[in-house]
Amino acid sequence: MTKGQLRLAELFDKYLSKNITEQQRLEFLSYVEDPGYAGFLEGLISESYKQPKVLTSLSADAKERIFQSIVASPKAQPAKTIHLWPRMATAAAVLALIFALGLLYYTNYREKPADQLVKQNDIAPGMSGATLTLSNGKKIRLSDVRNGEVAKEAGVMITKSGNGEVTYELNSNSGDPGKSNTLSTVNGETYKLKLPDGSYVWLNSASSLTYSLRLLENGKRRVKLQGEGYFEIAKDKAHPFVVSTDKQEVEVLGTHFNINSYPDEGAVATTLIEGSVSITSGKLRKVIKPGEQAINNGNSIELNAANLENVIDWKEGDFNLDELDFRVVMRKIARWYNVDVVYEASVPQNMKSGGWISRSRTLSAVLKHIESSGQVHFKIAGRKVYVAR
Repeated sequence: MTKGQLRLAELFDKYLSKNITEQQRLEFLSYVEDPGYAGFLEGLISESYKQPKVLTSLSADAKERIFQSIVASPKAQPAKTIHLWPRMATAAAVLALIFALGLLYYTNYREKPADQLVKQNDIAPGMSGATLTLSNGKKIRLSDVRNGEVAKEAGVMITKSGNGEVTYELNSNSGDPGKSNTLSTVNGETYKLKLPDGSYVWLNSASSLTYSLRLLENGKRRVKLQGEGYFEIAKDKAHPFVVSTDKQEVEVLGTHFNINSYPDEGAVATTLIEGSVSITSGKLRKVIKPGEQAINNGNSIELNAANLENVIDWKEGDFNLDELDFRVVMRKIARWYNVDVVYEASVPQNMKSGGWISRSRTLSAVLKHIESSGQVHFKIAGRKVYVAR
């Protein structure tokens, strides 16, 4: 072991024990950013923690604090595609390992005050909320009703639980399969639903889910989705679960997956977390595996490896923006904060974003986070966000 490796091991131990001075921290980070020590540092981490926790166990704010502590400033990247938050590959690899260790030592990180131009008309984040439309046309604002029984229809009890989710329970076999309900959210709302078969659905902003009270139609469990939803389907080999959108049908037996079918995204993105799903669109049919994403533009279905953290960030309460198209990011933000985004002509089409931030932050905090890349500037005016270079 070299002298440098001995020193790095000593500093790493101090880092883990939270017994490190500011000067030692800076020295430790200099080793982190040195490619010559990447393999040795990875070995130290592996030895100290053989089975790392999943990255998603950390909150977006915690990730951001650690990231800002290690990578102090972005570096220019002379490429045709503009990247917000470009980062060193070595530092990113080590960061991932440090995240897995769950090191939350730098809890005293403070965000710089947002630019007054951005913050003068700040907007609060969205919240849990939805409207339930019953088969008789009655609309129930779920944020306005108390926990407990919400409605009873055709032998089905609809309740609102203490954690704010809607649950359907079958009380008899006499229900009318022709009756249906619709759960819908507007911009700035999300909601969790438990279907009669025990399946769970998380509904993102500006989305709706329509389903029969007994869920079964011709031997299959069927729902219709508009917008975006995350599904955890209860296993039932005798009754496949089918999610219909305007462009396709997804059929499963029991699995976890996400469907993004917003009209302004141009294509339907189906991402599989676990299990197996079959996608049918006209004469097209694809079966996707865990970690894959199917992009259906109506004419073809293309399979790609998926960045799962990017896909289900909304369900976890985060904005995970790594390597996302900037305008896709802004559409996510627009739905959650219920704003319109206006681009000046100077803003290029080919920007990529990056970084993490919690969806519980105000709009100005999120925009300031993006603005820190130095590539764009924002102004909030009422319910409009103006983007300029």
